[in-house]
This record gives sequence, structure tokens and C-alpha cells, in this order.
Amino acid sequence: MLAGELAGLPYRHVLTLPTMPQAVRMARETAEQALAEWGVSPRHPVVGPALLILAELVTNCVRHTPEVSPQLTVLLAADRDTFAFGVHDRHPYQPALYGAVHGGLATVAELTLALSGTAAVRPDADGCGKSIWITLPL
Repeated sequence: MLAGELAGLPYRHVLTLPTMPQAVRMARETAEQALAEWGVSPRHPVVGPALLILAELVTNCVRHTPEVSPQLTVLLAADRDTFAFGVHDRHPYQPALYGAVHGGLATVAELTLALSGTAAVRPDADGCGKSIWITLPL
């Protein structure tokens, strides 16, 4: 799912955070609150794994991009059947999600596939940043 495709989802939230350790907690808490406001039960089987995936993506930004990308952006969107989110930073490195064999991105890929979701890395038009998009069925 690309940012433009989020326009088709009626519920959306954008959060810009400093690329610091506190961003992980803030992104997770914001996503929990947004899902609750959108009527998704915290007991829904996708919510826990989705929050873990989100935390892993933000953690990777905090660990690997702060010198180049002092801010990161979290985009959240949903409708009755879909929860989609992206984490954007301005570091040019494009990680391979499905080639990861250990660590955070391996967890992201494994959980996303287990939930019948999709994951994609989308470079910025100028090649100096990227978004990692996760789409999960609800």
C-alpha cells in the first residue's frame, strides 16, 4: 500500500517524532489509541502483533537513522477490514524485508506473513529516504 492509497481508508493519523528512543513508546501508544478510537478492539488478534511490528520499525529508525534523519513519521490508516501503517525516515538505505534472517526486520517479515499481510519498502522520489509499509487484514 502506498501513501496515496491511504486516501481510500477513512481513518488516518500522522505522527512526526524525533528519532529518539522515546519515539518507540509514543508511536505504539498513539497506534493503540487510534485503533481504539476507530473501533478496533485491543483484543483483536492483529492488534498485538501489529503494535510489535510498528515498534520494531520505529526502533530500527532510532538505531540506524538519527544522524541523517532527525525525525521520523508514522502514518496510520484503517477501515473495517484493513489496518495499514508506514514508518518513514530520510536515510537512503533500502533494507530487504524478506531477505532478513535475524533481528527486527526478520520479525517484521515473519509476523506480517503470519497475519496474511504485506510489507514493502518504498523509496522517496529523491532517493534520500524511504517508507516501510505494512498492510494487515482485520
